[in-house]
Amino acid sequence: MDFLQNYYSWILIFHIMAMMSWMAMLFYQPRLYVYHTEHKNKKDFVEVIKVQEYKMYKYIGLPAMWATFASGIFMIILRPYLLEGDGWMHAKILVVLILMAYSFSLEYFRKKLENEEYTKSGNFFRAYNEVPTVLSLLIVGYVITKTFSILFTVLTLLIGAFIVYKVHKQKPKDAK
Repeated sequence: MDFLQNYYSWILIFHIMAMMSWMAMLFYQPRLYVYHTEHKNKKDFVEVIKVQEYKMYKYIGLPAMWATFASGIFMIILRPYLLEGDGWMHAKILVVLILMAYSFSLEYFRKKLENEEYTKSGNFFRAYNEVPTVLSLLIVGYVITKTFSILFTVLTLLIGAFIVYKVHKQKPKDAK
């Protein structure tokens, strides 16, 4: 494995690019769900959205998530000392696992919408769309500072929860 140390930077580049692709899906997929739920009476439109939802998740998001995860594991194998210190990498890994669970939840909602089982509103998906922003802010904060700060974590989660709450409680577009 020592010879792979020379390629660590290339693995890191791949990791960042895979993460960017994964995040693109995480940011856009719930927006598609907003369009889907708020235009459910327009069958032709919904059929186009269903194709976009499927392709976005299956062809971009899921492979990018696994590529991000695999390259991250590979980087830790090459540089196990990343797990030392004040716990920033452990915090990052925990948040990444939560982000993966969020990603899988998008597939759950995609299947529900595909089967026309509308149980969530457009506002729910607008609010749900804020979750990856908050989680990615935590991840980037840990990586850039290489520290774990309880204050940063708690404040980020509180501000994120407030934003999610406010977005979810907005009046629906047709009610204004």
